[in-house]
Amino acid sequence: MTEPASSPFAPNHRTKVFALIAFMVLCLIISAAGGAVTATSVTGWYTTLEKPPFNPPNWIFGPVWTIIYFMIALSGWRAWLNGGIANNRPAFLVYAVQLALNLLWSFLFFGAQSPLLGLIDIVPLLALIVINCVMFWKIDRWAGLLLVPYVLWVSFAMLLNASIYFLNP
Repeated sequence: MTEPASSPFAPNHRTKVFALIAFMVLCLIISAAGGAVTATSVTGWYTTLEKPPFNPPNWIFGPVWTIIYFMIALSGWRAWLNGGIANNRPAFLVYAVQLALNLLWSFLFFGAQSPLLGLIDIVPLLALIVINCVMFWKIDRWAGLLLVPYVLWVSFAMLLNASIYFLNP
């Protein structure tokens, strides 16, 4: 008697909770690393830059990113619940790459103090977030919807990044 090539994905309650914690921790690590790099320049170099009139106050970024990272984690977890990573490999590859580009942006914009490098990073980042949103939508509608605020915020961030780049030649 041979076993089936693949068994259906059916995690138990404990595995589901562990996975949710893992997605949260992953996003917390990315958030903390990006925040640490940002903190090195936000009160120094960043204050010297000319900014567009629609630039929000610095205090708004922390709360907004906290909510967005929470939603990114929930989105990944909901997609994971619907087949796991192995059964949704392309969507989770995009998820991983967009998270890596998200973290890289902080290192490029704030760490390297380069709005140009930040802009070069944020354009493909936004494209991958949109692709990830669509891919997750096909797996689980809530997983896709949870990424919509991320798409909107990074769209705004890209406009802000581009404006800062052009205002500070």
